[in-house]
Amino acid sequence: MTVQFSTRPEGPHLRGIAIDAKPSGDGVVAQHLIGGIWEDGGSGRFLRIDSPATGERLGHVPMGTASDIDRAVAAAEDARDGLVAMGTFARAALCMDMAAAIDAAADELAPLLSLEQGKPLAEARAEVGGAALGFRNAAEQIKWLETGVIPVADPAKRAHSFLQPKGVFGIITPWNFPLGLPCMYYLGPALATGNAVVWVPAPSTSLVAYRLAQLLVGAGMPEGALNLVTGDGAEVGDATVVHPGVHAIGFTGSTATGMTIARRGAGKPLLLELGGNGPTVVLEDADVELAAARVAAGAFGNAGQICTATERVLVHQSLHDRFVELLARAAGEVRLGHPLEPGTTMGPLNNAASFDKMLSHMDDARARGAQVLAGGGTAQGLPTNLYFQPTIVTGLDADSLLNREESFGPVVPVLTFADEAEALRLAATSPYGLSAAVFTRSITAAYRLTEKLRAGIVNINEMSSYWEPHVPAGGASGTQSGLGRTGGRHTLMEMCDLKTMVVDIAV
Repeated sequence: MTVQFSTRPEGPHLRGIAIDAKPSGDGVVAQHLIGGIWEDGGSGRFLRIDSPATGERLGHVPMGTASDIDRAVAAAEDARDGLVAMGTFARAALCMDMAAAIDAAADELAPLLSLEQGKPLAEARAEVGGAALGFRNAAEQIKWLETGVIPVADPAKRAHSFLQPKGVFGIITPWNFPLGLPCMYYLGPALATGNAVVWVPAPSTSLVAYRLAQLLVGAGMPEGALNLVTGDGAEVGDATVVHPGVHAIGFTGSTATGMTIARRGAGKPLLLELGGNGPTVVLEDADVELAAARVAAGAFGNAGQICTATERVLVHQSLHDRFVELLARAAGEVRLGHPLEPGTTMGPLNNAASFDKMLSHMDDARARGAQVLAGGGTAQGLPTNLYFQPTIVTGLDADSLLNREESFGPVVPVLTFADEAEALRLAATSPYGLSAAVFTRSITAAYRLTEKLRAGIVNINEMSSYWEPHVPAGGASGTQSGLGRTGGRHTLMEMCDLKTMVVDIAV
């Protein structure tokens, strides 16, 4: 077995060693799913997947090629007519079968998800439930997704609109929620609306994607309706985006990658949920105990690896000392450790690139004179070096990386403001606009700030990452947080073309 690249990741998703022969006896050996057939693909190369929590070898996934994507797109194209012919209610029933299959395998999926992604078992179980809910919601909502009759000036004409699937949807998904996010955002809605899918999951969490695909096939997924190709995003992801047979693209991940996809896929419908660094604004009249508790939950859940995580907090200067005192206490109550051990509330970061970014942001903060009240670096005495301490930083300036960029780790940068106008100015210093939160007892202040903050969703007296799968969410226009809306009927609409038919009844 010849090493092709080092164990140090070359990008935000890669972790492990690529080998030039099919492994044996080293855990799960995944395969591509193309046209209903499980196969190794054409490269003959595999990526080793190691657990970020323990360092143990979990298995291998094939490194796909552009030719694998060609065959996956052809299989999806062949499946399109059959999906449409099934009809809405039959596809809805099939989505329910998919949900049942995921529920039935929860005790198997959750530990695998914990070990491969790094999140605590309780969070993994919740994500498995979310994956099933993604199919269940799509099944329920597609049946009642109505269109309308359109009044026209000509009395001899009748016009009405209806929905049709876009066709072959290329889906590229991240490693932070490798099971729940694909099902809620893309796979459930795609099946419900009659779109065939070519799915490229993040390499470092492709084992759980492979197991999910196995379950969906076993539950009756039609051949070619779902095609799974694993590998490096720069090869198989890009091949999907530029493929002329792919009619639309769905992507969740970093802003940099999303911008590349937007350029490479120019002219195609795009559904992009990108980075976030949404502010949490704690106004002078806020319940400071509630704010501190929910900020901590929003910052440390999934080790801060959530696009809508509480990445920065703007707190009124009169509340600062009490707020950071409570926040430091909450950070001290976080139990960092092996994700399968009882009592663990936070696991490791998923990969070294994310860890290095956290260190870089902390170095920048210290160089600017910020104070680290809790954490700030590597946790000692744990199985791998990917465990980052829950961290609280104060005394930041607006130009700090922690304020301007997405850190994607368990850090709470705290800045202060004197009045609402200054809070809004600080909020606007980051280019992102995915989510935000406001803590206040005033309903008028809540509405006022919600309308002024540039974010797709603003939660009042709740953490910035709170969301339910049927609620619309996405980036605000003019920001770097994406295009379109995910959530319930809004995702279904994004996956369909609205077609209009005009009939002359006088003929």
